[in-house]
Amino acid sequence: MDIKYVSTRGDKEKVTASQAILRGIAPDGGLYVPENFPKLDKSLEELKGLNYRETAYEVMKLFFTDFTEEELKYCIASAYDEKFDTEEIVPLKEADGLTYLELFHGPTLAFKDMALSILPYLMVTSAKKNGIKEKIIILTATSGDTGKAALAGFSDVEGTGIIVFYPKDGVSPFQKQQMVTEKGRNASVIAIEGNFDDAQNGVKAIFSDKELAAELKEKGYVFSSANSINIGRLVPQIVYYVYAYVKMLKSGGISPGEKIDVCVPTGNFGNILAANFAKEIGLPIERFVCASNTNKVLYDFFKSGTYDRQREFALTISPSMDILISSNLERLIYKLCGSNAAKNAEFMRELSIDGKYTVDEAMMKELRDFEAGFATEDDTLSAIKSVYDKTGYVIDTHTAVAAFVANEYRNKKISNNKIIVAATASPFKFAGSVLKALEGTGADNFNSEWDKIAELEKLSKTKLPKAALAIKDAEVRHKEVCAKDEMKQVVRTKILDGKL
Repeated sequence: MDIKYVSTRGDKEKVTASQAILRGIAPDGGLYVPENFPKLDKSLEELKGLNYRETAYEVMKLFFTDFTEEELKYCIASAYDEKFDTEEIVPLKEADGLTYLELFHGPTLAFKDMALSILPYLMVTSAKKNGIKEKIIILTATSGDTGKAALAGFSDVEGTGIIVFYPKDGVSPFQKQQMVTEKGRNASVIAIEGNFDDAQNGVKAIFSDKELAAELKEKGYVFSSANSINIGRLVPQIVYYVYAYVKMLKSGGISPGEKIDVCVPTGNFGNILAANFAKEIGLPIERFVCASNTNKVLYDFFKSGTYDRQREFALTISPSMDILISSNLERLIYKLCGSNAAKNAEFMRELSIDGKYTVDEAMMKELRDFEAGFATEDDTLSAIKSVYDKTGYVIDTHTAVAAFVANEYRNKKISNNKIIVAATASPFKFAGSVLKALEGTGADNFNSEWDKIAELEKLSKTKLPKAALAIKDAEVRHKEVCAKDEMKQVVRTKILDGKL
C-alpha cells in the first residue's frame, strides 16, 4: 500500500513520506499523519527471529513507501551501528515485576537517539529524491535530550545546518554540558530566557513565517525540523515497541497474541503516540499509561477532557518532561475527531488564543485505551530508591515517574497484563537527583556533577559510556543567550552570515 501523508489542520495536499520528512511541519501549521495506517505484513511469530535493524526495516517500510529497499536499509544500517553500546540496541530488563525497555544506549544516553540517529539519513535521502539543492537548516527546541541527540545526528552532515534552542535554566548540568560542547562546524546552540514551551513556540513561529522562508529560500536555504513533530522522528519510535514485544515472545515472557500495557513518561507526547501507532499496525497493546510529572497537563486532560496550558510552570528533577504544550497530542486529537481536520484546527486555535480546549463526550469515549497518572518530586525519588533497594537496578528520574505511575496502575488491578515501562534516559544524565534518592542528604557531599557520576558508577555497577565521558573536559563552544522574542532574528542572522 502506497502511504501518503496529510496535515492535521486541513491542508488538502497529500504528500509522500520523503516530502513530509523534509518539511517537518505542514504549510498550514499542522502535523503530518498517514492518510491510512498500514498493517504489519509479517506475523509477530515471524518477526521474533529478527534483530533490531531487520525489525526496523519491516516496520519503516510500511510507512516510508517512496523509499526503495536499498535506500531504507542504508539509512537503518547507518543509524543503528557501533554508536550504540549494545548489539541489542534496546535491551529489556526485568525489575520488581515491570519490564524496562532501555532506550538509552545511544551516543547521548537518551531515547531520542533511537530516532535522531536515523533522521539525518532519512532527510538527506529525501532531499536527493525530491531534487532539493538548498541547504537544509534544522531548527529544534529542546527540553534537554532532543537537542544533543539532534546535534549528534546532524553534526557535519553535508548539506545541513542545525540550530538548537534550550531553556537556560531548564536542563540538567549534564544535558547542558552535552550541548554546549558540540564540535560540529554546522551547529549552533543557543539558550533562551524562558522555558521549553517558549522555545517550542518560537521555533513554530519561525516555521510559519512565509516571508522569512521565501527570503532564505532565495539565498539557498530551507527549514526542517528534528523535533518529534517530524514524522521522520515518530515512525522510528514505533520500531522499539514492536521489537520489545517480539523479544518477550521469543523469551517466553508472553504467549502469542497476549496483550500488554505500555507505560511511558510523557512530555511532548511523541513516545507514547508511537506506541499507539504500533497498536494501529497490529501490535497487541491494550492500554497506554501516560505518566506525568508535576507539570501534569496531560494527566488533567485524560481525566477531564480539557487541555489547559494556563497553569504555573514547574522546573522539576525530570526536566525533559517539563512541558505544558504537548505538540504530538494534536495527532491523537485529529484521530479522535475522525480525521476531521477543520474540527482539530479549531481546537488548536482555541489552545493558541484561549490557552485551552475541551473535547466532546464522543471523543472522550475514544480515549478508553488511555490511563493516566502523575508523580510528585517525592514520588519520583521514592520510586528510584524502591526499585534499587528491591533489585539493585538504578533508574533515572524520568523512568522513575513512569515506574511510580505503573505501580499505581498495577495496584488498581485494571488489568493483569504485563507492563512495559519506557526507560527513557540513563541515570548518569541526572546523577545528582538519582543520588539524592539513593543517599539522601549524603548526595550533598559531592563537589561536582562528575563526582556524583563516579559515585553512581559504584552504586549501579555500570560504567559510564565513553561517548559521555568525552564531554567531561570538553571545551564549551556555545555560550549565546537570547530573549524568546529574539529567536527569529538570531536564526536569520546566523544563516545569512554563513555561521552554519
